[in-house]
Amino acid sequence: MASHELTGPSTRPFTVGFDLDMTLIDSRPGIRAAYQELSAETGVWIDADLAVTRLGPPLEEEVAQWFPAERVQAMCERYRELYPTYAIEPTLVMPGARAAVAAVQEQGGRAIVVTAKHEPNAKLHLTHLGIEPDAVIGWLWAEAKAEALREYGASVYVGDHLGDIRGARAAGALSVAVPTGPCDAGELRAEGADVLLSDLTEFPGWLARHRAGRG
Repeated sequence: MASHELTGPSTRPFTVGFDLDMTLIDSRPGIRAAYQELSAETGVWIDADLAVTRLGPPLEEEVAQWFPAERVQAMCERYRELYPTYAIEPTLVMPGARAAVAAVQEQGGRAIVVTAKHEPNAKLHLTHLGIEPDAVIGWLWAEAKAEALREYGASVYVGDHLGDIRGARAAGALSVAVPTGPCDAGELRAEGADVLLSDLTEFPGWLARHRAGRG
């Protein structure tokens, strides 16, 4: 990941956290392919098109929809093994994602990714797509994301899911939401997002205003 010399008015740089799936990356094509391969390998029907409409929560929640409880952990492990082969190449960068991360760093800040995804696979996505955050923290969902946000001193968290808003709130961070995933603008607003952008292309302008005390 990128390395930056960071300075600011306090001993810690300002830090912005980003969610990964459907915030920075459109992982639906890759996740669909990985589920289809798992289905073919196991002979168990998985509606991959349905599964990719529910991205955000931990993998275990989705796998439990298709496999009995005693097989969930093993199937999650196998899915994660298949993932690098089937899911990385088809995944797309979301509009404005690279510029959003760069905007934080260009202002002397630190951009981190906090995601529920298996951390090694998250890093593979970011490297493949040329997105260079300062740190990547995986395996955290909803309120648990506050652990990493607090550890890194993040004052802003950007995400597409209701769980991302809850994570920001639990960390005492400003919640910036984009309706680019499974939750629409009304749902994000009702959950209590502090800022609602149409997508990440609006983020650099918002950040500049926010840092100047105008937004």
